[in-house]
Amino acid sequence: MRFLAPVLLLPALLRAQAAPPPTAGTLNYRGFALAAPYADFLAHARALAMPATSAVVCNTSRRTAQLMECGVPIRDPDDSAELYLAAFVLEGRVAFLSFGDSGTTPIVVAAQQDLMSRFGSPDGSRAGMWEWRVARERVRLTWRGRGSTRWIYIALWDEDVMDRIAGYAQRRAR
Repeated sequence: MRFLAPVLLLPALLRAQAAPPPTAGTLNYRGFALAAPYADFLAHARALAMPATSAVVCNTSRRTAQLMECGVPIRDPDDSAELYLAAFVLEGRVAFLSFGDSGTTPIVVAAQQDLMSRFGSPDGSRAGMWEWRVARERVRLTWRGRGSTRWIYIALWDEDVMDRIAGYAQRRAR
């Protein structure tokens, strides 16, 4: 509970330094862009893959070859951040990106500062979550904790691409 106050005060402290919000169709994070072609995603993920890990792993959905889930631990050379990258690729385009990490309370503050410098002040927030919206694209930072450990996830998704998943997923009869 003692860590909650700095996290809640951070938006007011950083507002003057916040970047202007991006325009529609421009949401990307660490060089990974929404709706990017699979080949571009794969090339960038391979370039950032941590040397001690295996190659980017992509699994095709059991229901359709049009949907793949990919993942790989990466290291961003710009700031040496180590993150687990996951992506959903639908019809050859990136529909969803997730960057995960864990640490102590400062990891939450660092992620908040990073995202505010990239996307400006969040458009919405609630306990453990900040969100930025541009047209039908989203960036969401979520954080959870237990004791002194914190887990963060930075997710980006393109609603136009994600909406097409429903065409491949059959709902089960109740």
